[in-house]
Amino acid sequence: MAQNKRRRRVRKLPDSPVECLIEGLSTEGRGIVHLNDKVVFVDGALPGEKVEIEYTSSTAKYDEAKVISVLEASADRVVPPCQHADICGGCSLQHLNTDKQIENKQAALIESLQFIGKVQPDEVLPVITGPVTGYRYKARLGVRYVAKKERVLVGFREKRSNFLALIDQCEVLHIRVGHKLSALADLILGMDAREQIPQIEVAIDDSNVVLVFRHLEALSESDLAKLVEFAKQENFVIMLQPGGHKTVHNLWPEDFKHLSYKLKDQGIQFNFDANDFTQVNPQINQKMINRVIELLDIQPDEKVLDLFCGLGNFTLPLAQKGAYVIGIEGSQELVNKAVSNAVLNNISNVEFHAVDLSTKLEGQRWLNQSYDKILLDPPRSGAMEMIHYLGKLGASRIVYVSCQPTTLARDAGVLVNDYGYRMLSAGVMDMFPHTAHVESIAVFEK
Repeated sequence: MAQNKRRRRVRKLPDSPVECLIEGLSTEGRGIVHLNDKVVFVDGALPGEKVEIEYTSSTAKYDEAKVISVLEASADRVVPPCQHADICGGCSLQHLNTDKQIENKQAALIESLQFIGKVQPDEVLPVITGPVTGYRYKARLGVRYVAKKERVLVGFREKRSNFLALIDQCEVLHIRVGHKLSALADLILGMDAREQIPQIEVAIDDSNVVLVFRHLEALSESDLAKLVEFAKQENFVIMLQPGGHKTVHNLWPEDFKHLSYKLKDQGIQFNFDANDFTQVNPQINQKMINRVIELLDIQPDEKVLDLFCGLGNFTLPLAQKGAYVIGIEGSQELVNKAVSNAVLNNISNVEFHAVDLSTKLEGQRWLNQSYDKILLDPPRSGAMEMIHYLGKLGASRIVYVSCQPTTLARDAGVLVNDYGYRMLSAGVMDMFPHTAHVESIAVFEK
């Protein structure tokens, strides 16, 4: 018997611009409007604006569009600091006043807590802010050679696309790299391996700029010489990565050892490698650490558990306050660096363990102890696997640093509604200005 196949009806998108009034702003930083009983997400639009839009795509549940012209602008609209803001997908909110960006992020956090976690903080914390340009010290730049145009693109993807955007510079990257994208493109264009370099990893510390060139084939002597000359000219450290992250090695200078950053308020120095995880915004990182110390209210005789501790970014400042701190991290490499950083700073009241916190943890010695305070800074997926353990450890106070409001809200709901914690306060930290990314912090008390 022949099976009946349901034909998918593809609605034809309007050929000419459509005039509309933008109703709201999505969590991704796009304008929201309802047209023909369907949600339309509009790049470059702000709430309250009358705009002309051009449809770009359609799905069963929503349509997508971009602004062609602004007929009546919002009072919150500003001139983007970057000339490529309309095409580059690295930022989505450069056309919105930075104060309004913060306001929207704070509102998104509180809304997530209320509707997902069914919790409400007693207090909304003051926003932590910093520089809004040149703030990014770590990034992964895409590289692509376009044969038809005989040019190389270096930067980020276009909005809603896998293609690299044609940009000359980036205003959110540290200026030493952000204003050198054209120079990097010209460098690679002149190399034999121009088609074999897919990305450049950027890592910047207090004094060094490290560029890690990923290459798919061995580089010629001519290419190596060009990279060394560029490194000397710009005073960059150039590294090469022919395979996985363990293949990263120095090109020039050959004796370069590591990057490092210093927490000036604590006088603590951290050594790290270019492919290690560190916070991309050092100014916000320092303020964030100060707030964590304040909110945890560490006392000298306490025992503190620091989960997802990385290379000890929070662990060592907490231990410096006199508490005994146990740091847990999934990466053995980062744990090794955390131990080395503790030794470097003469901090002995710490210990570190390499444990995958997304797995079952029964039998872990550190989990069979009691703690006065707990800090956790999980990835975007949150800490659901750990939350049930935390509820049983009985710590008087928990501080949760989050890079994803929805998973924070989910986990907060369990802590409050299942384990009897009270959410004292919560607020956002503007780690990524001009983007829809929301970094936040919440405090729970037993």
